[in-house]
Amino acid sequence: MWAFNSIFGKIFDILFLPFRGLNSPWWGMLAISFLTGLLMLFIFKFTSNQSGIRRAKDRIKAHLLEMRLYNDSMRNQFKAQGSILKANFKYMSHSLKPLLVMFIPIILILIQLNFWFAYDSLEPGEAALFKVTLKEAINPLETEVRLQPAPGLTIETPPLRIEEEGEVDWRISFTEAGIHILEIAVGSERVTKTVAVAERSLSRLSPLRLEKGFWGDLGYPTERPLEKDSAVSRIEVVYPTSGLPFLGWNMHWLIAFFILSVLIGFSLKGFFGVEI
Repeated sequence: MWAFNSIFGKIFDILFLPFRGLNSPWWGMLAISFLTGLLMLFIFKFTSNQSGIRRAKDRIKAHLLEMRLYNDSMRNQFKAQGSILKANFKYMSHSLKPLLVMFIPIILILIQLNFWFAYDSLEPGEAALFKVTLKEAINPLETEVRLQPAPGLTIETPPLRIEEEGEVDWRISFTEAGIHILEIAVGSERVTKTVAVAERSLSRLSPLRLEKGFWGDLGYPTERPLEKDSAVSRIEVVYPTSGLPFLGWNMHWLIAFFILSVLIGFSLKGFFGVEI
């Protein structure tokens, strides 16, 4: 899963490359929303019963007209409402298959977009928490865990060891911009974590590096997973959360993505002859 998701992530590296030098992440969001809207349209077109959807919608319109024509007959009103309900269920049944088919590619897209739009990189001099979580059988109070010195790295606090969480934390900052690779020594073992400082507004940032496993490989494929026999189960750098600037406030990227994708899909359905 990690290999597939990592390769899938390269597509987004290429896709966002033209937009990385721009000041606003909105251009990248517009591009991926446009492509996602097209993807949803084509999935819907080729996996749904288009003629069945058309018939169900025509029946709903006909029964709505029937309600207007016979608005003085309670019996006909109830009959028309029942027919509308039946046609609605038929319409929903025709739409269920494409929605299920869409689910997997949309989830994979959302996982990738989370790295591009959910976080801001650190600024030089900005403090952040750096957390190392050990395996359950390893006591952080009895284990030597060191954050190794690195160029541009300032370790602002001694390690804070939290026995209940199996965690060792530091507060760190950087004096230099760029991608920094921090090394953690746990006994004789060495593991690393990348940290981004002063990156562009549209950059891929991964706050977590997790041990190898299906959910970790699926949700955090940006960095190679930690080995199963490692003493470390999780490494985290706490980045500031990000948003898309909109009329003076920060819009969550997920809201922007779904609104744009749906609007683009609906606006192009007639052009591509898709019945929704």
